[in-house]
Amino acid sequence: MKRTIALATLLLATLLVMSGCNTVRGMGQDIEQGGEAIQRSAE
Repeated sequence: MKRTIALATLLLATLLVMSGCNTVRGMGQDIEQGGEAIQRSAE
C-alpha cells in the first residue's frame, strides 16, 4: 500500500513537471528523470 501511494505521488509529480516543459528536449529529460525516480523507488 505504501509503495502504491509513493508511486502515485511520483507519477503525479512527473505529470506536473512535464506540463511545464516548453521543448521536446526538456520533456525527454523530465521523462528520463521520472523513470529513474521510479526505478529508485522500486528498489
